Parts: sequence; structure tokens; C-alpha cells
Amino acid sequence: MSIRVVVSGAHGKMGREVLKAVYKDTDLSLVGAVDLKGGDDVGDLIGVGKTGILVGTMLAKVIEETKPQVLIDFTRPETVMGNVRCAIALGVRPVVGTTGFSAADCEEVRALCTKHGVSALIAPNFAIGAILMMKMAVEAAKYLPHVEIIEFHHDQKLDAPSGTALRTAELIKEARQTIKQGHPAEVEKIPGARGGETDGMRIHSVRLPGYVAHQEVIFGGLGQTLSIRHDSISRESFMPGIVLAAKKVLYTTGLTVGLENLLD
Repeated sequence: MSIRVVVSGAHGKMGREVLKAVYKDTDLSLVGAVDLKGGDDVGDLIGVGKTGILVGTMLAKVIEETKPQVLIDFTRPETVMGNVRCAIALGVRPVVGTTGFSAADCEEVRALCTKHGVSALIAPNFAIGAILMMKMAVEAAKYLPHVEIIEFHHDQKLDAPSGTALRTAELIKEARQTIKQGHPAEVEKIPGARGGETDGMRIHSVRLPGYVAHQEVIFGGLGQTLSIRHDSISRESFMPGIVLAAKKVLYTTGLTVGLENLLD
């Protein structure tokens, strides 16, 4: 039996790609969609003709009417926690790609999962290549601990640094000793010129039209540098990971942070 899925953020660029991916996958069944703007037939949004699935505006109502097992959420930082709370309370497993989660948010989601006996996944990036980039960066940090991260996104992205950059830094932190990088007497002539700092690492965020989602992790050592880079050329790059997560979240327990934890 196919897995019943509702997509939140249906009108967004990512939301439409997710609708297409779920609709096409034989193991998933698209049963509902939610967005602030409702009423459209999902088929009109993704170019497959009428499906009879109309975009709703109230998540709780759509869940109650469609009885999904999984909610895939690509909305906005200010609305995602409300969607997650609603889904878990109604016994639906959230798969979340919306960024901007704080440590406190994750702890709340973890507690809600325990309270309601529902699993959830929060992932800053669903591109398989990005997950491999992070894994390789962790290995490199064991031998080249001086590192800076540069992430590039389109100019409509609301949060900086990206969730992927923060997750990369978090994983690197676990693999190396904390190091205060750069010259101790360096001076920023323009505040922020050296980027943001976490655990001694510097993270730089670029926001320009034309980018989708890209990240380069640069390591420096004696007489050498190493760069590990991933580029998402289109939003289609995230779809295999999202589909995988929608299938595997049914068999996890509690909150899982990071798609890498679902890969074999």
C-alpha cells in the first residue's frame, strides 16, 4: 500500500517540485496540499491535468480530511513550527526541509515526538551530493582542522547562514578540536568581512540572483588547500532525498536531524 502524503507550501518553487516528485512515485500517494493561497487543483500546478486534489489553506483540516501518514513541509521559518506541532499532534510524521530551526525548536520537536509516539525528520539539505559533501568534509577536518565555509544561495532566501552550512559546521565540530583561526590581531575594516564565527570556523553567506544552492568547504594546511564543493543546479536535485525520507520516516523513532542518518 502506498504512503499517503500531504505537501505544505504547495505554491512555492520547492513545493511544486515536491508535488511532482510525490505524484510520480509509485510508492507514494499524494492525497493533499496546503498553502496560504488555496483552491487550485494540484494538477494545474504541476502540469498533469486535473487531479481532483485541491490546495487547502488550513493544515489541520486537510489532515483530518485526507488522513496522511507523512507531511512534507517547505514553507517559511515563521510558520514551520506551527505546521510541525499540528502534524505531530494529529499523528502525522513531518519531513521538513524548511530551514531556520534553532536548537530549542529541535528539542521541542523531539519532546512532541516522544509525547505523541510519532517520528519526524528535519534536514537542512536533501541533495544526496550535499550529504556526501558533508561526510567528506568531516573526514578532511580530522587531518586539516583549519576550515572556512562559503555558501551561495538565491537572493530570496530568508536565513543566513544556510541550514546546510550550520549542519556542516556542527558535524566538523564533532571531528576536530576547537581552533581559533586567523591572525589573533586581525582587524575587520568592514564589520562582518570575515564572516560569521562558530567554534573558530568562519561561515560566509552569498545571496545573488542565479544561484540555487551551493556550498564550498575550504581546508588549509601547511603548503596546501583542499576544497570540497557541491552545487545544486536545479531544485530537482533535492527530490530523490525527499522521496527517500518520506518512505523511511515511517520506520524511524523520535526526531532525526539530517538526511545522512537515513542513508545506508
